[in-house]
Amino acid sequence: MGTVYEVDDPDDPRLADYRSLTDVALRSSIEAPHGLFIAEGALVIERARAAGYSLRSALMTPEWLERTAPVLSNSDAPVYLGSDATLRALTGFHVHRGALASVQRQPLRTLGDVIRSARRLAVIEDMVNHTNLGAIFRTAAALGVDGVVISPRAADPLYRRSVRVSMGAVFTVPYARAETWPDAIDEVKAAGFRTLALTPRDGALDLGEVAVDIDDRLAIVVGTEGEGLSDEVAERCEVAVRIPMSAGIDSLNVATAAGIAFWELRR
Repeated sequence: MGTVYEVDDPDDPRLADYRSLTDVALRSSIEAPHGLFIAEGALVIERARAAGYSLRSALMTPEWLERTAPVLSNSDAPVYLGSDATLRALTGFHVHRGALASVQRQPLRTLGDVIRSARRLAVIEDMVNHTNLGAIFRTAAALGVDGVVISPRAADPLYRRSVRVSMGAVFTVPYARAETWPDAIDEVKAAGFRTLALTPRDGALDLGEVAVDIDDRLAIVVGTEGEGLSDEVAERCEVAVRIPMSAGIDSLNVATAAGIAFWELRR
């Protein structure tokens, strides 16, 4: 473990990585451009370390030091200890999971890197809700989806809330941010994937009727919250598929719908 320092000033420049964590716009302008992200909770920090990420520093209340020490044992990053009040003033919220870490990002994979060895892809257009994005990564990891492609305007998978909701699955499921959109759909198709647009639109094929061969490479394409897939993306996909609904419900939360599709298409 690195050197442990006690801190009591939210304006301490050593703590700049943790400032105003609830301000999404501010954090978006800080984290990716400066090559860092925030991991929240000992389990998520442990999973980041297991995936090969390096810590810049850690921040916690004193009572969490002993519990977090095993996770930090092979890191020389500094550890800052502060009171609940100091952490709240610094971060903008109550750090109820006890520990935070500033983590060094790794170079982003390219689209070609991700699709080269994958058999099941999740392709995500313009999803802006970090909770939904994290949930999709967690479900993808659980149900055998071995690659994720996100559009240029989609949220950051390494934003704190996405990381937390995914329980670290963003560290283990390879993903790439497409450089051009929707041309990335054509690149996925050219790599041999059947592209399935998940949409509640009329005329879409019921998901359970999709014939799947064991050797098929499938890409499940989902859209943003509310609006769903754009017409241009849906039209570039080979087939539109839908989840049959009952009781007058016209659609599901996008993360829930994606999870159902991942499960159904494991066949």
